[in-house]
Amino acid sequence: MKLGNLFKVAMNALRRNKMRSFLTMLGIIIGVASVITMLAIGQGSKKSIEAQIASMGSNMLFVIPGSMRMGGVQQGTSGSQRLTVADVNAIRTGCDAIIAVSPEVRAGGQAVYSRSNWPTTIYGGNEKYLEIKSWAIVSGRNFTAEEAKGSAKVCLIGRTVADELFGEGTDPTGEMVRFKNIPFRIIGLLKEKGQNSFGQDQDDVLIAPYTTVQKRILAQTYIQSIQMSAKSAEASALAQQQVEAVLRRTHKLRENENNDFEIRSQEELATTMTSVTDILTILLGAIAGISLLVGGIGIMNIMYVSVTERTREIGLRMSIGGRGADILMQFLIESIMLSVFGGLIGILLGFAASKVVGALTSWPITVMWSSVILSFAVCTVIGVFFGWYPARRASELDPIDALRYE
Repeated sequence: MKLGNLFKVAMNALRRNKMRSFLTMLGIIIGVASVITMLAIGQGSKKSIEAQIASMGSNMLFVIPGSMRMGGVQQGTSGSQRLTVADVNAIRTGCDAIIAVSPEVRAGGQAVYSRSNWPTTIYGGNEKYLEIKSWAIVSGRNFTAEEAKGSAKVCLIGRTVADELFGEGTDPTGEMVRFKNIPFRIIGLLKEKGQNSFGQDQDDVLIAPYTTVQKRILAQTYIQSIQMSAKSAEASALAQQQVEAVLRRTHKLRENENNDFEIRSQEELATTMTSVTDILTILLGAIAGISLLVGGIGIMNIMYVSVTERTREIGLRMSIGGRGADILMQFLIESIMLSVFGGLIGILLGFAASKVVGALTSWPITVMWSSVILSFAVCTVIGVFFGWYPARRASELDPIDALRYE
């Protein structure tokens, strides 16, 4: 029998049982739609995390104090006084792969304006701090190098703190705000950044000269970390090597001594976060793929029922010259058509479901064409795999026994 005729026979068989055919396809439809939607959520989350990490500072590196040992016992880093402004100056002059470097100190407390107050964090840096952290100013100006050296009581304010203290949408540039009873004049309003990949509000900040935070708020001479920008992403590895060499020299560490500091980069953070999201995306896809397997089992079950119902028809076809190969191909084509039609509907439903999920939850959604192609290919293979055995069983029926079947 010609292949075109086999398609017509298979199509007529599916049309005779429209509801059963649709219910059989439903497992494939749900499976394909689930795979596309889950992978779209996972991929969208990955891209969102990458964008958020990039917003925290392009090609950024930072140095933090290493763990301390006292009497063989590992101590924390909170009390470490290993990093100083001298280290910052040494990195500035001794690392040509670094284009900007700033000390960083920070303190938590209440910001107060008139009768309003808000718990926040004040960060201290030099005039390069905003550049390193990729902060933009929408109103006002950055503090100068002279203000940083002179412990000027000026600050920049994040959008969240401005809204809480001065009212939503207000530009507080020029106003005075108090932090731990120290008055600061607001000289600039920072552009909104939103939450970072750890759920922290990046706009809930005040930024002031590091000397001001050191002397007037923390009353300390050491710094808590060093923030830097490499010339490019490719130069990050070289920059790390140069910074390590400079700090080992300034800290007078011997060759057999471990570093008393740690160097981290945004690239390392991005790699870690994307590897986690990749694993979660694969996990989501695998869970959704189980429904494809269930759909395949449903096709196999229905094809068994179809073979049983049409046993006399099969016997009649074979008695008038129908070959076993034609019978096998007919039922196999029915199974494949169920999978293919279900896959096409599932793709449309997957696109629609992804859009709906994105609109309702405000999650970033990115539909990958690779997931569409993969899920469609898998559902086609499922049609062949689960339809072959019932089709083979039908092709091996004895014509006489089939005609006698009640």
